[in-house]
Amino acid sequence: MSTPSFPSVDGISRAIAKIDPVFLRSPLLEQSTANAALGCKLLAKIETLNPIRSFKGRGAGWWMANLQDDGRTIVSASAGNFGQGLAYAATHRGRKLVIFSSVNANPLKIAAMRRFGAEVVLQGNDFDAAKLAAEAFAGREGFLFVEDGAERDIAEGAGTIAKELTDSLPGETKLDAVLVPLGNGALLTGIGTWMRHAMPNCKVVGVVAEAAPSMKISWKRERIVTTETARTAADGIAVRVPVPYALKSMRGLVDDIIAVDEAKIQEAMAFCLRHYGVVVEPAGAAGVSALLLDPDPWRGRLVATVLCGGNVAIDV
Repeated sequence: MSTPSFPSVDGISRAIAKIDPVFLRSPLLEQSTANAALGCKLLAKIETLNPIRSFKGRGAGWWMANLQDDGRTIVSASAGNFGQGLAYAATHRGRKLVIFSSVNANPLKIAAMRRFGAEVVLQGNDFDAAKLAAEAFAGREGFLFVEDGAERDIAEGAGTIAKELTDSLPGETKLDAVLVPLGNGALLTGIGTWMRHAMPNCKVVGVVAEAAPSMKISWKRERIVTTETARTAADGIAVRVPVPYALKSMRGLVDDIIAVDEAKIQEAMAFCLRHYGVVVEPAGAAGVSALLLDPDPWRGRLVATVLCGGNVAIDV
């Protein structure tokens, strides 16, 4: 069995030259009102102001840039944001893409994936069931299956967020911690890879939904632990079956994982709108929800988080 190739600092640095610029140089916001409410100095990296309203265009773009152009149809599974990133990249490269999503997936995200050019198949009651169906379909048809969280390039693309973050800090400024939403793990491992290089003393903390704790449990026990359900409004981090590659990548990169309840996730979404004027989906607000859950460990510290998605329906 070959040794897996984990995300690298060099890969993150090279990715910036290949990712569509529309996904790069996202704003880094600090608001005095947010700092006062939280008791810490919070830097929020806004990943919602791009065509797909999430960070997923970074990893999908870097993965697609390294893909052999053999003409095969690409197949994946997505709750919506990764599928949009893949669709955006595939359409720009003339590649056919089929995305499997749960029958319960967010209709807004399904419509967006189709708008960006993906064929979307609805199958299974949750994301992990849709992923099994996608992998089986790709195997039967001889298509190329790609799994978010299981590819080095996807994590490296996400890691460009951390490079932009550290590059933007003035002088010798050092972060005390970065809080990262944790779903399939690409965002956390990408950011963790860069932070261990650029700021090794910065704490790298993943945040899961309390109702979808499989990644936290598996990381703590150092083995795959699945859960029967992952019923959270934060569909972007609603993982029931962890990705083994992501868990292996997380070793040595992650200092802690926090679980947040649904009420705190909703509170964090309102917090982001009130203080930053940004609409953030439940998974995208997970880092802020961890600060709201227990402010004491972060009091007086310089902390960063990623508001990593804004695909949420609102009534206007």
